[in-house]
Amino acid sequence: MIDILKQHIMSRLGSKTDQLDTVLNSFTPLNIDRNKFLVQEGEVCRHVYFIAKGCLQVFVYDNDMNETTRDIVTEGNWCSELMSFGSGNPATENIRTVEPSELLAIDIQGFQKMMNTVPQFDQVYRQILETSYANSVYRINTFVSLSALDRIKWLMNFRPNLMTRVPGKLIASYLGINKDVFSRLKARL
Repeated sequence: MIDILKQHIMSRLGSKTDQLDTVLNSFTPLNIDRNKFLVQEGEVCRHVYFIAKGCLQVFVYDNDMNETTRDIVTEGNWCSELMSFGSGNPATENIRTVEPSELLAIDIQGFQKMMNTVPQFDQVYRQILETSYANSVYRINTFVSLSALDRIKWLMNFRPNLMTRVPGKLIASYLGINKDVFSRLKARL
């Protein structure tokens, strides 16, 4: 599991990996079953997770306890409720495993130590933030202008593995479509 994180970091840093072992030793491997919460709204998020294997859902509940999915995060990516993690305030989102997952977690103390002592880690973190922000803005701006059918087509083009990997109800939530409408439109494709 740690080798996947090592390759990920090396791909971002190139040859600047003199303190790579220090960084890798700051992470704790976790094997989490399907449908387990890593963070729940109202709790403080205590870790940043690197996904070596598996899939996570980042979502909120509306007033009727319906889920609205902000992101579905898969292997080779990072996941956290960053506002809560950084501030120590209660989380406003939930993070749950969609499948059994192999994660590498770093807590706030280890994270801050890496930020202060390993300049390359700061660079990786900035890249994570920039990528997360760019993906969120792109998805929001794209979905605002697309019909429900076009959102499904977008997903089939840009994240096709999700169509067979996660339940339709979760995909519908991610796309901002009613699950019955999603099923009906998907059948037309």
